[in-house]
Amino acid sequence: MSERTIALVTGANKGIGYEIAAGLGARGLTVGVGARDDARRDEAVAKLRAAGVDAFGVPLDVTDDASVTAAAALVEERYGRLDVLVNNAGITGDQPQEPTVVDPAIIRTVVETNVIGVIRVTNALLPLLRRSSSPRIVNMSSSVGSLTRQSTPGGETGPIAAGYSPSKTFLNAVTVQYAKELADTNILINLACPGYCATDLNGYRGYRTAEQGAATAIRLATLPDGGPSGQFFEDDGPVPW
Repeated sequence: MSERTIALVTGANKGIGYEIAAGLGARGLTVGVGARDDARRDEAVAKLRAAGVDAFGVPLDVTDDASVTAAAALVEERYGRLDVLVNNAGITGDQPQEPTVVDPAIIRTVVETNVIGVIRVTNALLPLLRRSSSPRIVNMSSSVGSLTRQSTPGGETGPIAAGYSPSKTFLNAVTVQYAKELADTNILINLACPGYCATDLNGYRGYRTAEQGAATAIRLATLPDGGPSGQFFEDDGPVPW
C-alpha cells in the first residue's frame, strides 16, 4: 500500500479536470487520470509526469458499468485504497434544450453522465475510500444548478437548458443525500462550482481559466479532518441552493 495520498479525477484528460489533477499532483498527491479516450489520457499523463506529477492513467467511461468496475479494480490492485475522488466528468448535451422543444432523449443522456455516472463511480470506489484515513469526495457542479440563482430575477444564470442546468440541481440533491448517509463516517463529500471557464464544454466562451476553475475542487479535495460535508462552494464561499 502506498503511503502517498491517492486521488482519482474523472474526465481529467483536459480542461478543468486536467487542472484539478495538476493541482493535486503539485501538492504531492498521486493522481489517477480517469478518461475514456486512450490517446488523450496517455497524453495527459505524459504531460503531468513531465511537470513532476506522480500520475497514472485509468481507462474510465462513467456511463459504462464494466468500465467503472475495471477502474476500481485497477486502483485497488495498484494502491489498495483511494483517498480522494473528484467526479469531474460531465457533458452539456445536444441542442436545443429549451424545455418546450427539447428531446427527452437529450435530458436522459445528460443525466446518465452528470448524475448517474457520479453515483456509479462513487459507489464503485466507496469500498476503497473507506480504507482511507481521510477520504474526500468532490462532485463538480455549477451555479446554474442553483435554484435560488435560477429563480432570482435579473441574475446571470446562463442559457436556458432543460438538460444541463437541472442535471446539476439533481447532482446537488444527490450529494446532500450522500452526506446524510455518510454523516457518521470520516468521508467528507462536497460540491464545487468552477465558475464560467473557457473550456471546450462551452466552446471556450468562459471568462475564467481552467486553472482558476480547479481551485475550489482542489481545496475541497484536501480539506482537513472535521471540515464541512454536504455543502456547495465556489471561490467566494457557499453557493445558495
